[in-house]
Amino acid sequence: MAEVTRWGILGTGFIAHQFARGLAAADGVKLVAVGSRTAKAAEAFGEEFNVPHRHASYAALAEDPEVDAIYISTPHPFHKSNTLLCLGAGKAVLCEKPFAINRREAEAMVAFAREKQVFLMEAMWTRFTPIMGKVRDLLRDGAIGGVRMINADFGFRTDFNPKSRLFDLDLGGGALLDVGIYPVSLASMILGEPANIVSTAQRGATGSDEQNAMLFSYPGGEIAILYSATRTRTPWEATIMGTEGSIRIHADWWRPHTLTLKRDGAPDETIHLPFKGNGYEYEAEEVGRCLRAGLLESPLLTHAETLAIMGAMDTVRRQWGLVYPTE
Repeated sequence: MAEVTRWGILGTGFIAHQFARGLAAADGVKLVAVGSRTAKAAEAFGEEFNVPHRHASYAALAEDPEVDAIYISTPHPFHKSNTLLCLGAGKAVLCEKPFAINRREAEAMVAFAREKQVFLMEAMWTRFTPIMGKVRDLLRDGAIGGVRMINADFGFRTDFNPKSRLFDLDLGGGALLDVGIYPVSLASMILGEPANIVSTAQRGATGSDEQNAMLFSYPGGEIAILYSATRTRTPWEATIMGTEGSIRIHADWWRPHTLTLKRDGAPDETIHLPFKGNGYEYEAEEVGRCLRAGLLESPLLTHAETLAIMGAMDTVRRQWGLVYPTE
């Protein structure tokens, strides 16, 4: 694999713009192509980001020989079909979170990637930021002893719009898949797969979860208290509590720059690690690193972990009786 990863972006919405801005700050990458459902949208995106190859279909992007890896930025229900299209063309795929609508879809995506021997990773961008790397280092080194409890939230208040992807069940609407996955993924990174899940949700006029709370428990007695919302503004902080101290990831913890380490008998230590760009550059760099190493998945977010995260969210939705029309 070449030292520079040539990227294509599938879709031209808000998150595609965020990823393109992140690529501008990333090392070892080049944005060479964009694919949209219309030539007009592809041209507009290409003009904004100086992208040379502008495709009026997703299939044309997938078949572009100048592209090494494709970022899937479309709404949740289309992740599976878009990913399979690109994998089938031999392109490495970084698929925006949530990876799929449910675990069953995610399993099909992973199985196809393994069959084709093509790289595939979930785009949980927070996982690859410098502060999250520091969190992993501190936990590995026993800085707060054994982890016993995690508290994390991600909730915001937006105007109700039944046609919006945040509320429309046809688009996988609801807080859980859009922002609840952030605290769920954080708990997974630190504590692994929960042994038991108890949850509740308030569902709005469209049936989407407008706010929810989840309690995960683990074999060693550890607990994760997680909540998310689309109609309630929450503090946007995460705290990891251990037997000898705690790590507080400051707001906005899901785009983290700063943490405070508190340890018994020691002064508080604040660590600040700013992004080079907007933060999305790090997941792109991880894909490039994996491709150069000949890997088919990232050790920082494996296929097995992505499947476990999707499975946990399936369990949560079953407890609410929430089924998407596409399922």
